[in-house]
Amino acid sequence: MKAEPADQIRLLDVQALDVRLQQLAHKRRSLSEHAEIESLTKDHTQLRDLLVAAQTEESDCAREQTKAEQDVDQVRQRAARDQQRLDSGAVTSPKDLENLQREIASLAKRQGDLEDVVLEVMERRESAQERVAELTERVGSVQGRLDDAAARRDSAVGELDAEAASVTKEREVIAASVPADLLKLYDKLREQQGGVGAAKLYQRSCQGCRQELAITELSEIRSAAPDTVVRCENCRRILVRTADSGL
Repeated sequence: MKAEPADQIRLLDVQALDVRLQQLAHKRRSLSEHAEIESLTKDHTQLRDLLVAAQTEESDCAREQTKAEQDVDQVRQRAARDQQRLDSGAVTSPKDLENLQREIASLAKRQGDLEDVVLEVMERRESAQERVAELTERVGSVQGRLDDAAARRDSAVGELDAEAASVTKEREVIAASVPADLLKLYDKLREQQGGVGAAKLYQRSCQGCRQELAITELSEIRSAAPDTVVRCENCRRILVRTADSGL
């Protein structure tokens, strides 16, 4: 393949821009905010699950408390009616009086037991409410940190994308001045060789594979016409000759 020396030099400019685009893409993927957001999102999800569980427990306790208080009220009302009958003198039979008094005493014990249940449920509900308040605060705190990390990530990504867009535009301009067949070979080699398709021959070494060229290879390159596109025998990348090649 033939290409003017100036076109080959421009190929190095294209390569430098492609390397910069790779660096920007790597930096974009490697932003510390990505891991931070992943960790915070995991914490946020776990805390939200715990909060939902605490809210469910508090709701269950509320219903249980309502039911227990209703039971106490029913027993209290029944005891009040029995006491009213007893106080009215309407019951005159000794046996009936004894039964009524026994029932009033039983209801009093039942009421006491139910009131203990109410207190126990109230304590559990209060504990659940405290847990809900604590978890709500923690969820809010993590959400705030998550929002901050996302904002920092978006800002960094925006800056990197803007630079990548600028580099891409510059690459397009320079690549347009490189002969199509040379650019096609370069792009093919770049894909095969980990992003580097053209390298400078610097002080008798290929800057692509960092290997010093053999004497015979250097002799062949030295005798090649300036417009001949030469390749590294080791890595097969395009070798661009410059004043620093050491030929």
